[in-house]
Amino acid sequence: MSMAIFYGSTTGNTEGAAQRMKELLGDCVADVVDVYKAKPEDLLKYDILLLGISTWNVGELQADWDGFLPKLAGLDLTGKKVAFFGMGDAVGYPDNYLDAMGELWETIQKLGSPELIGIWPTDGYEFDDSRGLLDDTHFVGLGLDDDNQWELTEERIQAWLAQVVQEAGIVESA
Repeated sequence: MSMAIFYGSTTGNTEGAAQRMKELLGDCVADVVDVYKAKPEDLLKYDILLLGISTWNVGELQADWDGFLPKLAGLDLTGKKVAFFGMGDAVGYPDNYLDAMGELWETIQKLGSPELIGIWPTDGYEFDDSRGLLDDTHFVGLGLDDDNQWELTEERIQAWLAQVVQEAGIVESA
């Protein structure tokens, strides 16, 4: 199975998380791709997609993803496993924490029938509302808040990757 990490990053935090995931997963990850430089068909090359996005302003998509998402229309991701990680600021923007991650999933899930993996619990997070929620107690993917909970980032990434590797059916240990 081939895996790639696609991310959009404005300040470098999402890129940093993507690079750390690559370090931890090693050869399990074939490529780490900035969506600014990607073509929609690049997503079709991999069985497992880790997609990273940050939420900007009042629930807006990161700029590179905002330009990339419309280009995905008509793409068929049936049979792909997708996992999301998102950056947000739960203190400054508690009413739309990780909204962009939820919006990304809303778009991706309509592209055929990709399988969502890496669903992450909301335990340990303080926020008021989020489009990034799958249900009342889970995000659609890993939530990271380097502004307010930076000390939890490494631990969360490691635990989430272990979960993703297991759910994806990858034998190698992350």
